[in-house]
Amino acid sequence: MALSGYALTLLEASWVTIQLSLASVTVGLVLAVLFASGEMSRFRAIAWPVTALVTVLRGLPEILVVLFIFFGSTQILFLLTGDFIEVSPFLSGVIALSLIFAAYASQTLRGALKAVPSGQREAASALGISKLRAFFKIVLPQAVRHALPGLTNQWLVLLKDTALVSLIGVTDLLKQAQLTAAATHESFTWYACAAAVYLVITLITQRVVKQLDKKFSVQDGNSPQSTSVKSKSVQNKPAPANPVKGASA
Repeated sequence: MALSGYALTLLEASWVTIQLSLASVTVGLVLAVLFASGEMSRFRAIAWPVTALVTVLRGLPEILVVLFIFFGSTQILFLLTGDFIEVSPFLSGVIALSLIFAAYASQTLRGALKAVPSGQREAASALGISKLRAFFKIVLPQAVRHALPGLTNQWLVLLKDTALVSLIGVTDLLKQAQLTAAATHESFTWYACAAAVYLVITLITQRVVKQLDKKFSVQDGNSPQSTSVKSKSVQNKPAPANPVKGASA
């Protein structure tokens, strides 16, 4: 019965880790798009502060960012309101992991956005489509195909970084495995169970990414670039030989 109880707590902690990861990657992707757009902005008043923020987030250790957000948010709220407002560890963990993910993912998205031909934006402008709508409807979907491999790696890094939030009081998968191992003195068993859960999540992620990559590959097969390649191949085919007139005479 004791083992089944510990197994249940480990399962609940796994769900906490999944919730933390999904919330962080969702918020982080939105922030990554904003960071990438800010760094590519023509206005220095926007580009410089965003670049400085991304540089700071990438330069600090992840554990330090988590601690800064957890303790700093309470201090900032105290200075603004004069009251002690405690921010929940889970929310602080989501904010910290989202900022960490966004700082690295923004560089991947920035490279992917630059890989989209500028003619796409020019064509959208010629059709009277606003820049904001063209960005989200035309440019960003094409950039996702280029950014997908890098974002997948950063998602896996984020999944493992969730273990850092145990320092601020969140009982995630690794923290629960540590507590259970200390209580049962079966460290290898429970750490192996935690490793198996992480591995299952990784395998599921790879399966989903493979399907997404296949979907984008099919769409790319119908793109103008592939059409131009096909047309060039048709042009390079040798023309059929014309029959010689009067050969039968």
